[in-house]
Amino acid sequence: MIIYSWNMLFRTKKLDEAFAFVANAQSDIFCLQEVPDAFLERLKTLPYHLAEAIDVERLFSPVKRLHLVILSRHPIISYNSFLFPEYWPTLPLRTRLFVRLMRPMHWTTIRNRSGLYANIETKKGPVRVFNLHTALTRPDLRVREFELAMAERDPSVPTIVCGDFNTIESPRISILNWFLGGSLMDVVRYKRERTQIERHCIEHELHNPLRGKSTHAFADSQLDHILVSHSLSVKEAAILRKRYGSDHHPIRVEIS
Repeated sequence: MIIYSWNMLFRTKKLDEAFAFVANAQSDIFCLQEVPDAFLERLKTLPYHLAEAIDVERLFSPVKRLHLVILSRHPIISYNSFLFPEYWPTLPLRTRLFVRLMRPMHWTTIRNRSGLYANIETKKGPVRVFNLHTALTRPDLRVREFELAMAERDPSVPTIVCGDFNTIESPRISILNWFLGGSLMDVVRYKRERTQIERHCIEHELHNPLRGKSTHAFADSQLDHILVSHSLSVKEAAILRKRYGSDHHPIRVEIS
């Protein structure tokens, strides 16, 4: 079974190229983040079962609504979304000023963020697939959101967790942790978040087959993940070289 995860970048100008990539990927399961409304409608024309939820609302004028999408060649028995807490009111003044200064780079305040999971009946039995896009903010909030998602696991079936975790683990961009509400220790000890995520993976018996690999050239970090239960055997894991108009590389894992 071949699984893809990709943050397609909501403002991409290469929508036709992105659609062709998804349509021709020969995936069994494909998780996408930052899917615009119009692109979601195009995805619905593909020969896949589809689950979707609100990823985030970006407070441009007008508001831009983005989606999390799970595409599956296997039947989706049910799916559900769950809300992440609103964190914007808790952030310091420096964060609000920084986001305002970054408006030319398409940064903005956000609201209505959620995660998604789907119960999928594969040829080898049921799996629960998560699609997450954790906040680009303080590291402790990202870890907390991951744990909120893991509270939705069903211990009786294998778990696959896809998504953009925004895990910062490079000195090149660790200053973002401070600008976005974290402490100076989050800047200096930039490997701490990765250590915490991997510890939680161990607790939940999840394997990260792309650990130590960069999925985002500028961030030089593994932002994107496909985590799989230990009961699933990983045959191959890869980061695709071509980005198809996004700033994130698509990732792929094959399991048996």
